[in-house]
Amino acid sequence: MTSTSSDNPAKPVHILFVGAGAVGCFYASRLHHPERKIYTSLIARSNYAAIAKGGVELKTHSFGDYAFVPYAVFPSIDAARPNASSAKDNNPPPTDGWDYIIVTTKALPDRTDDAAMVAPLVAAKSCIVLIQNGVGVEEPYRTRFPRNPVVSAVTVISAEQISNGVVRQNRWTRISLGPYGSGLGGSPSPSGSDDDVVRRGHECMEDLARWWSLHGGIRDVETHSEMELQTIRWHKLCINAAFNPTAVLSGGRGNADQLTDPELREHAAGVMNEIWAAAPKVLGRPFPDNLAKPEKIIKSTERNAGARPSMLLDWEAGRPMELEVILGNPVRIARRAGVEMPRLQSLYALLRSMQKVREERKVEGQGKL
Repeated sequence: MTSTSSDNPAKPVHILFVGAGAVGCFYASRLHHPERKIYTSLIARSNYAAIAKGGVELKTHSFGDYAFVPYAVFPSIDAARPNASSAKDNNPPPTDGWDYIIVTTKALPDRTDDAAMVAPLVAAKSCIVLIQNGVGVEEPYRTRFPRNPVVSAVTVISAEQISNGVVRQNRWTRISLGPYGSGLGGSPSPSGSDDDVVRRGHECMEDLARWWSLHGGIRDVETHSEMELQTIRWHKLCINAAFNPTAVLSGGRGNADQLTDPELREHAAGVMNEIWAAAPKVLGRPFPDNLAKPEKIIKSTERNAGARPSMLLDWEAGRPMELEVILGNPVRIARRAGVEMPRLQSLYALLRSMQKVREERKVEGQGKL
């Protein structure tokens, strides 16, 4: 891990984003500072050809329109392995390993073991950063990489990839960061190794925050303790668990559009209040007063007209939805703490069944061809 208190690192810092969707491309673009020896690279898949050819075109509310040309672009994890041979016209992976590996892919633990997937990229010095929705996303990485620092991150951003290699940021830029040690209710290591990992994670977090804010111009980068960040993760469920599933179940209505329907508005508020009521037992303390209450979240959402949540886009495209980290994990974690969440459980059961039935029908249809 290359961590330094200097704004101009003595050695090059190489940062790899695993996932080149709208969120990954936006935050990678604000972290790429070649003049300061800070380099970001991307692993892209469906949009690899477009980004490898011309970089990323960004149309942003916060920074205007600009182009982002990554240090390197890779079509796969295998191609980004340290010491892997590079494609023509592409910089090679760093021979001594990546300093930061920032995962921005969908969190689908029911489909893929993402921690195992990124294992070929992880060196002893690597810090793993998780910019993903939901709760419980960190544990597989902590289990597989007990000696590597892990930084957990929560974003509040409205962004979309409108075509391959073209990203539009509509609203917001906030990113909240916190080191991850043993997690909620976890048992610290008797040797104290967790303390060292959290300390290193804290150093990495501070460097990232400084680079994103001082050099990248993002004004609302926040740094937190481990418990504070987990609290923010649960608070963001008030948005994700209320609006994302409802967008699918309501027939394709965006967040603001849902709130124009009195019954859906009451439903969204009910989901948020259920999360708010469960928080004290799950987290060991209530949500702090500085976090927006359900009424404020609803009013803010009303102003973001036209936005369509990622779960709806995934459903419409026939892709797997992030059901486990947004619905399943919260229900199970709360249940272990002695709290039932019947609204979230109902949403989880319905969407899980819808997804299962559609996939089974697709397989049956292919078998008849």
